[in-house]
Amino acid sequence: MTLKNYYKILTLLILCSSCKTDYKFLLEVPKKLQVNEKLTISFSEKGGMPIDSVQISLDGKKIKTDTNYSATLDILNYKLGLHTITALAFFEGHVKKTENSVIFLADTPPAIYTYKIINRYPHDKKAYTQGLEIYNGFLYESTGKKGRSSLRKVELTTGKVMQQIDLDEQYFGEGITKFGDEIIMLTWKNGMGFIYDFETFEQKGTLNYKNSVEGWGLTNDGEKLIKSDGTERIWFLDAKTYNETSYIEAYTNERKVENLNELEFINGKIYANIYQQNSILIFDSKTGKVEGVANLNGLYNEMSKTQKLVLQDEVLNGIAYDHATKKLYVTGKHWGELFEIELIKKN
Repeated sequence: MTLKNYYKILTLLILCSSCKTDYKFLLEVPKKLQVNEKLTISFSEKGGMPIDSVQISLDGKKIKTDTNYSATLDILNYKLGLHTITALAFFEGHVKKTENSVIFLADTPPAIYTYKIINRYPHDKKAYTQGLEIYNGFLYESTGKKGRSSLRKVELTTGKVMQQIDLDEQYFGEGITKFGDEIIMLTWKNGMGFIYDFETFEQKGTLNYKNSVEGWGLTNDGEKLIKSDGTERIWFLDAKTYNETSYIEAYTNERKVENLNELEFINGKIYANIYQQNSILIFDSKTGKVEGVANLNGLYNEMSKTQKLVLQDEVLNGIAYDHATKKLYVTGKHWGELFEIELIKKN
């Protein structure tokens, strides 16, 4: 190769390299919007360089764009929470990936609920309540704290513990749910849970969760397990493999709601305690939309009349719904009473 040809090739390489670095891609989406609004996506190249084509996707699914590589999308039926917009730009035999994100919010604010106390029953003050279920007139309760975690069968009207199994003191017990002829109990930070025979409490196996951060609350919809991990996410687990297959995120029309704890599945909706708050959220199990908020601070104040409570720790926690009688029960950590309540929507 002559020196002259060498310099020609070197010049072409420099020019080509300069062309690639001069591409300035801009993918514009709103930071957040309510799902009754339209999502507008626009892509542009600000360097004045030609591009061959652009492929834009929402959460990995390709969407149709116009000739300017822009799109307007109806998002009413999408899940709430964080979504990823991706643009693949093709030019000069190359492809460049650009990403941006958008948060989908609920289209309406949640309804506000108050409550009415229907009945009151004794409850073990030593129970640091984590999960609560009711079946055939008996309560099933899990308690937390290392060295004090247990699974219990409790007589509703007296609060008497009829049956109990204690966890090894290395485990901090969390939520429970009855699923078929088994009862499943989570642990907080061990990344695992226990599977027990519902009648005998004999341990039948364990389950592991890998994608969700921690074990907090647990319920089921008859087909899948539904699990919280202390964030805004609610995870759905395969009933046979216990693998986390999908999740939703709890959002109002303004923001996400974190610290979701004890769960109960009632008539297609998910009810959730919020840790360190005396309230219950009601949200859509498909989209994550927070449809209702029940302020139960009055129950905490009621308990404070008869016992000294630690405000940040001994709060409302425990939701049990009797599908046979349509009755709703709640209690709290170390509370001396269990309440049957009726939720009433405010006008």
